Amino acid sequence: MIDPGTVDRIMEAAQSQITEVISEFVNLKRRGINYIGNCPFHNEKTPSFIVSPHKGIFKCFGCGKGGNAVNFLMEHEQISFVDALKVLGRKFHIPIEEKEPTPQELQQQNERESMLVVTEYAAKYFSQMLYESDEGQSVGLAYFRQRGFRDDIIKKFQLGYSPEQRDALTRQAQQQGYKLPYLEKTGLSIVRDDYKADRFRGRVIFPIHSLSGRIIAFGGRVLRTDAKTAKYLNSPESEIYHKSRILYGIYQARQEMVRQDRTYLVEGYTDVLSFHQAGITNVVASSGTALTVDQIRLMARFSPNITIIYDGDAAGIKASLRGIDLVLEEGMNVKVLLLPEGEDPDSFAKKLGGEKLLEYIKEHETDFIRFKTSILLKDTEGDPIKKAQLIQDIVRSIAVIPDPIVRSVYVKECSRMMEVDEPVLYTEIGKIKKKQQEKARPRPTGSYGGGPTAPAASPASTAVPADSARPLPELTDNPLENEEREVLRFLLKYGEQPLGAVEAEGETREMTVGQYIVHALREDELESRNPLHNEMLEAYESQHQKAGFQAQRFFVSHSNPAISSLASDLIAREYHLSRIHNKYGQVNKDEDVLPALVPRVVTELKWKMVKIRMEEVRQALKEAQDQGRESDLLELMQQLALLQQAFKIISQQHGERTII
Repeated sequence: MIDPGTVDRIMEAAQSQITEVISEFVNLKRRGINYIGNCPFHNEKTPSFIVSPHKGIFKCFGCGKGGNAVNFLMEHEQISFVDALKVLGRKFHIPIEEKEPTPQELQQQNERESMLVVTEYAAKYFSQMLYESDEGQSVGLAYFRQRGFRDDIIKKFQLGYSPEQRDALTRQAQQQGYKLPYLEKTGLSIVRDDYKADRFRGRVIFPIHSLSGRIIAFGGRVLRTDAKTAKYLNSPESEIYHKSRILYGIYQARQEMVRQDRTYLVEGYTDVLSFHQAGITNVVASSGTALTVDQIRLMARFSPNITIIYDGDAAGIKASLRGIDLVLEEGMNVKVLLLPEGEDPDSFAKKLGGEKLLEYIKEHETDFIRFKTSILLKDTEGDPIKKAQLIQDIVRSIAVIPDPIVRSVYVKECSRMMEVDEPVLYTEIGKIKKKQQEKARPRPTGSYGGGPTAPAASPASTAVPADSARPLPELTDNPLENEEREVLRFLLKYGEQPLGAVEAEGETREMTVGQYIVHALREDELESRNPLHNEMLEAYESQHQKAGFQAQRFFVSHSNPAISSLASDLIAREYHLSRIHNKYGQVNKDEDVLPALVPRVVTELKWKMVKIRMEEVRQALKEAQDQGRESDLLELMQQLALLQQAFKIISQQHGERTII
């Protein structure tokens, strides 16, 4: 439990420094008073993700997600509200008093959090074993120092050691109250009937961090020579760890990736460590696995520019070329560097040091065409068929590039290097893209009647399509959604501002914008079909009289992500003025004409509400007449008469009423 005062301090710090929070995950560029970048929640080539430091919110106009810094962390890291507060508390050095969880509390926590607690404990255990046990010092620490790693790098990456003893970690963790099922689910322990053992025993440990710095998995390197034992061993896939979605070192590299606008991609753990030790920190590793689309998109959040660094072993590189095509397909700018024979990033960084290594990379990195050609051309000497196959291979790579300008640049390069006319290359690219489009085109499924039927959408699916460029539809059947949101926007943005003298309940009194809106809606007992709108109005009604209340801050910082997201959307998106607003000329600033504008937006809502109700009653009248239900006709006609009278009155006020 975090006390409300601490929550307020964290929320205030996060709101005032939202750009700093989000820039750790998204490459932001200033645009006027705001910042813009590619949305991390859906795949997009044109930035539509806006961060407003002044308002303390983010908003994506592509997928529709929005909210405050806490909402961002909750969505991005898939963590709870409390966990997001803890992350921000650590970031802004706001102390949060927490006690060590008891075994009973651990059991009550949800599975994901329990697994994260267990991995956090295991990391501390491995680090303690490395520095404080005789075995850890003589074996594990000696290995790291033999490899030339300084203590500051060892501690920065929280490296550790797992003792040779079969179940040392498993036994100690259980003694400390950590449950065996979570040790097993995280892959730290291997459990078979009565047999229990540590997965990483006898290995040096490389903790794997999430973007927010939580430890989600481990890599372990065995030190003894044994042909039957795998040299490297990773945690298995779990609820908290998906190896295809994470990169080793991303937590330590993310800020420098943004600052340098460049990412260096290497293969292994020690490659990353050596680059950091050389002072180059915008480096991540795929950890020996084939590069995936998720990993590429993860890098793209921080910079569109990537340099892939390969070991000086050309034979093993051919299998990795597919990764370059994936990078190109995601619209990133890729360079490739092949190190001298016998070198890897680890050894080369230690040999050259940071400054000379950066100079070497700059001088020797090349585009993918030159790289592919240098690797594959040797096999085509004197064989025109093989050379044609190489050209087709390169053309297939060019064809996946989404940007037509970048694609044309590579066509020119390929034409020059391979001595092939550009029109020929464009023809081949056209054929490839046509095949891709035909393959991607959905095929109709025949129904019993012989006609096409659309595939049914899964009701459980809430994922945003990768190429989504439009906001998701509102999950409501509310016909007054836009009008109600316009009223709520005035409530949030101008609720505390004075409006003027208003007649209410037989007397005239001064009201604020918020007081007027609440009074105007409550006097007619109006409720929305969107429960979120009702909840916001009720929250405002219960909170607005408290000292220091600010509607915008209150709702943007709301603990309910749905309310916070809606509030951010309302103040981030300036709605187009309706025809009622524009009736007496274009309004440039709402705050300049609040006495005229606020009554109009409320009246417009009521006007449309009555109009919709009249249509519903007319339809009911028609049905009653068609079905001969004479008993209902009189009541419906009376309802319609009252609605028509109300509609006439509201129409007279519509767009004309002004507070005096």
